[in-house]
Amino acid sequence: MLQIHNINTFYGKAQALYDLSLSVEASEIVALVGSNGAGKTTLLKTLSGLLRPASGRVVFLEKRIDGRPSYAVVEAGISHIPEGRRLFPDMSVRENLEMGAYLQRAWKQKGESLEEIYRLLPVLKAREGQLAGTLSGGEQQMVALGRGLMSKPRLCMIDEPSSGLAPVMVDEIFHIIEGLRDQGIAIFLVEQNVRHTLEIADRAYVIENGRIILAGKSEQLLSEELIRKAYLGL
Repeated sequence: MLQIHNINTFYGKAQALYDLSLSVEASEIVALVGSNGAGKTTLLKTLSGLLRPASGRVVFLEKRIDGRPSYAVVEAGISHIPEGRRLFPDMSVRENLEMGAYLQRAWKQKGESLEEIYRLLPVLKAREGQLAGTLSGGEQQMVALGRGLMSKPRLCMIDEPSSGLAPVMVDEIFHIIEGLRDQGIAIFLVEQNVRHTLEIADRAYVIENGRIILAGKSEQLLSEELIRKAYLGL
């Protein structure tokens, strides 16, 4: 579904990604794990059109999308759910969700999509008139997930969904992400919570200093000595 070939991305003269390649297949969760500053968010920004790669190719559903503007990437079927939620705090839950349906094809199905979101995340139905800024961190993350789904994506890129959440809420958010995969939506998950991420992902890549240093099935990576020492403290 998504193929990334030898991407190089810069911030000014500083290179952030080096010949980075990976893939995401349909109906699977692929994780990208690594420490702060490794290049995880930079890759998502490159894929979603917020940053332009200096070289390399990004192919989604057999069409090149590298260098295209963000709205065109969304139209192609990719949703980027950013780190920190980025909600509109003085707008209601429903208004925040509707902001995700600005594409013409999505706007026509707005009502149907809202009902689907409310079935998946029933707490949002109960909170639909509440200001997003007054929600708990976990509820705000649910709004961010719901808003990302309103564009009817084929692939969701989710950046650090567990950040700042209590462990019980992390479990719930990861369960929701698994449910999205089971509904046929491909997930590209960026996370620092390595153990929990590898427990739900089908495959994973490890990034350090802008380079992929390990890749494989998640259960294999959980037994890798580098992962156990560097990320699991074992």
